[in-house]
Amino acid sequence: MKRILSLLMVCLCCLPILAQQVDSLPEVEVTALRTDAGVIAPQELSGARLQGLAAHSVADALRYFSGVQIKDYGGVGGIKTVDLRSMGSQHTGVFYDGLQLGNAQNGQIDLGRYSLDNIESIRLYAGQKSSLLQPARDYASGASIYIRSLEPRFAEGSRVAGSAVVRTGSFGLINPSLRVDYRLTDSISLTASAEYTYANGRYKFRYRKMFSDGTLAWDTTATRRNGQIHALRAELGAYGHLRRGKWQAKAYFYDSSRGIPGAIVNNVWKNSQRQWDRNFFLQGSLELRPTGRYRFVASAKYAHDYMRYLNPDTTLLYIDNTFRQQEIYLTTTHLLSILPGWEASLAVDWQYNTLSSNMAAFLYPRRHTLQGALATSVSFGGFRGQASLLLTEAFDNFLTSPMAPEQGRSTRHVDRLSPAIFLSWRPSAPDGLEVHGFAKNIYRLPTFNDLYYTDIGNASLKPENLSQYDLGASWQLLPSTTCVTALQLTVDGYYNHVKDKIIAVPRGTGQYRWMMTNIGKVHIWGLEAAAEASLAPLSELNLHLRATYTLQDARDYSDPADNADAAGTYRGQIAYIPRHSFSINGDADWRAFSLNYSFIYVGERWDNSSNIPENYVQPWYTHDLSLTYRLPLRRHRASATLEINNLLNQQYEVIRNYPMPGRNFRLILRFDL
Repeated sequence: MKRILSLLMVCLCCLPILAQQVDSLPEVEVTALRTDAGVIAPQELSGARLQGLAAHSVADALRYFSGVQIKDYGGVGGIKTVDLRSMGSQHTGVFYDGLQLGNAQNGQIDLGRYSLDNIESIRLYAGQKSSLLQPARDYASGASIYIRSLEPRFAEGSRVAGSAVVRTGSFGLINPSLRVDYRLTDSISLTASAEYTYANGRYKFRYRKMFSDGTLAWDTTATRRNGQIHALRAELGAYGHLRRGKWQAKAYFYDSSRGIPGAIVNNVWKNSQRQWDRNFFLQGSLELRPTGRYRFVASAKYAHDYMRYLNPDTTLLYIDNTFRQQEIYLTTTHLLSILPGWEASLAVDWQYNTLSSNMAAFLYPRRHTLQGALATSVSFGGFRGQASLLLTEAFDNFLTSPMAPEQGRSTRHVDRLSPAIFLSWRPSAPDGLEVHGFAKNIYRLPTFNDLYYTDIGNASLKPENLSQYDLGASWQLLPSTTCVTALQLTVDGYYNHVKDKIIAVPRGTGQYRWMMTNIGKVHIWGLEAAAEASLAPLSELNLHLRATYTLQDARDYSDPADNADAAGTYRGQIAYIPRHSFSINGDADWRAFSLNYSFIYVGERWDNSSNIPENYVQPWYTHDLSLTYRLPLRRHRASATLEINNLLNQQYEVIRNYPMPGRNFRLILRFDL
């Protein structure tokens, strides 16, 4: 593997020379496909449609994509993570302005931290983003979420732009945000944004429990407590344009203090746990096109994350733990147009992660990760294809004996190759039928918690291996009629196979002692469908409708011996994966008014692979409605929005024993320069 990495580095140095040699052939006319045109189109929400949703965070918006399950622990400050196609949240990469958000500790990204006030678009890719001008790390996920922040835009003759937003509503919500853009020169723009969120997190809920024989155990109404949150987000950005390229830099800071309401079990209605988070990262990238056939991107990032968890309840176990993560990330990608319709790229990444804690007997792990990706794409006629090969080598270093640090440190080495191929064919352009598909093998490294968490981690864990297969079709129509302006249908069938799945199992006879191990196997069959239409039935009325449906059969094939009794887990639907789910979203614009309606349905689930009545979780659904009025101002724009979420006051749980809010309201006032 070291020889392969050395060869990659040599190729990396030679690419500029090769590009110059190819560029010296004046008789060759390059008509290669644009590097930002993917082989398979993603699901996307952007612009006015994104802002019109009854959504506050990125996690809320992702609920309207097919194939997505959101784990939501309730309330404004509740933690929200995403799982696509039942692969697990650790297999979903989240990218912010082109670079991945990392969490080497547990591999999960809390998407509730990222507000929509500073977001231009959200794209969801199954498999991977099929672009060649991207870091090697972009190839290393089973699915990818790309979040793009707002770039400065100015009216003609203006050097300043910005917006101010104030939200208030249920749960004592106070949520102001401010954004200011400034054009420093004709080629350099600056932006600054800040947002503060406070909510007391209190809401009433109904808690109803049935025994397995169908009789009523209890039915009561209570108030959810200890869900308050104080959070501050601040971002600074700089954007520049060069004669043959562009650059950007961003600084991000997030600080929060939140209560953790906890699960409602054993008649405990209030918990006293708290969590503090402080996240900072600084990143930048440079993209240049020295010649007509050669482009490259270089990026760098530094991130520092702090988390403190406090459980002051001494009747259980007093816990006051702090964790600090640091990450350094460097990447460079080189793209060469070889012939018309044929491109190739090479990306090389280096990443360094550390984790420290005040826990007793902590192992203080460090990880160096080297990744190299070779990729090529072809385009001729209506055919597009991309193939890639990702090499990953990870080197872990940790204390041999935490009780005797003088004994030195141990090492752990993992290396893997991950191939992928993506294909699409469109017989006619620009509209009509398109057939697409992909096959990809990928894996995820065990997180620091999986390997080294005190008394739980298992340093001999193998990476979790994932094989993905997808076949689908899309049909797009651009009618010439004035009523229907656009129509698109997409259907995808897929199969995922997860082996060496990392799970926690009891160790010994005590149910309070657990260990991470590789025994899991999961087979996932699924079908996704989406339909989208834009209509203009009247001269001043515009309608947009979108509907998605997901069918998933995700079963646990870990151990046939687990099916020895009725409570066995073998071939059971895995935890919290519904077989059926769908959503409907529609918005209407008429003069100064906008009306948005959203409906989300998530079918029956189980909280364990043992699909017995005791583990059954009810389906849930919500209706959300919002009305916006745009104030008639001459030089600026202002609007007022009233939202009613969970219109029918549905009582439901996304995670068992974590009740969600009932009907709630939100008023939003917005002013744009």
